[in-house]
Amino acid sequence: MRFTSPASALATAVLLTSTLLSSTAASAAPAPPPPASSAAPAAAPAQQPPADPNLVVATVDGNKITLGDIRQSAANMPQQLRQLPPNMIFPMLVNQAVDQKAIQIVAHKANLETDPEVRAAMAAAANNALQTAWLSRQVTPTLTDTAIHDYYLKNYANKPPEKEVHARHILVKTEAEAQDVIKKLKAGEAFGPLAEKLSIDKGSAKNNGGDLGWFKKGDMVPAFSDAAFAMQPNTFSQTPVKSQFGYHVIQILDTRTAPIPKEDEVKDKIRQQLIQQGVRSAVEKATSEVKIVRFGPDGKPIPENAQPALPGTPTAAPAK
Repeated sequence: MRFTSPASALATAVLLTSTLLSSTAASAAPAPPPPASSAAPAAAPAQQPPADPNLVVATVDGNKITLGDIRQSAANMPQQLRQLPPNMIFPMLVNQAVDQKAIQIVAHKANLETDPEVRAAMAAAANNALQTAWLSRQVTPTLTDTAIHDYYLKNYANKPPEKEVHARHILVKTEAEAQDVIKKLKAGEAFGPLAEKLSIDKGSAKNNGGDLGWFKKGDMVPAFSDAAFAMQPNTFSQTPVKSQFGYHVIQILDTRTAPIPKEDEVKDKIRQQLIQQGVRSAVEKATSEVKIVRFGPDGKPIPENAQPALPGTPTAAPAK
């Protein structure tokens, strides 16, 4: 468990991040291998012309599957699978396309598209595709090498090095329990075994005696960070530290100044940050171009800056 600060993040940004990271680096699938010949050519041509995307590689009930369809599937493959040999990838994608087309055909014959649940799911999928496409076209052009470099200069290279601490903790539910832990530590009991026995943060307690590793101040919730960064190495907190997770007893193992990372080391992280920023900006742009009316539990419009209440939520009586 990492005791990070809660942050409001758009779910769309999470989905779009993986879409953009893969689609901008996508490569086309290789053309199908030529048929075997009894006589090997004397030498391979210097450059093969691009295969026709309209080349038919399979039919299912007369419905064509083209090389362009297979290339599109290849572009959506995870990076690990793209490392497979072409003679493995191509037939695998063709077989997958055939299976998908067969399912679509028999589902259509069964008139499943008239089922209300299926219609709703198809409409939702279409809306999601439209939303993702619009966001992608807004954000992708901003993900340039220059933008990444400028972000690096502003947020990494031109900032002073940050202090980091290496700490471990014991997390308990009540202040009385934390006080008892401190009493045991003062009596000479070892921190690690106590963490393993008493801490409700089982992730850190079970694996390494409450060790949280190295972290910067902004990596943790404020109450935890303020206490940890005010302490000296080889000390433990003399009073319980309260956070939304419970009561912590913290031990500082060491401190250091974190080195400034090289741009290549944080390039992917910066790219994700730029995507999230771009999505937020795009959403703000979209909402600014439409009229939005929200309604309260009584069905009446509510003020523009107010948040809608859940149905059944009691409201204050109007002032007299």
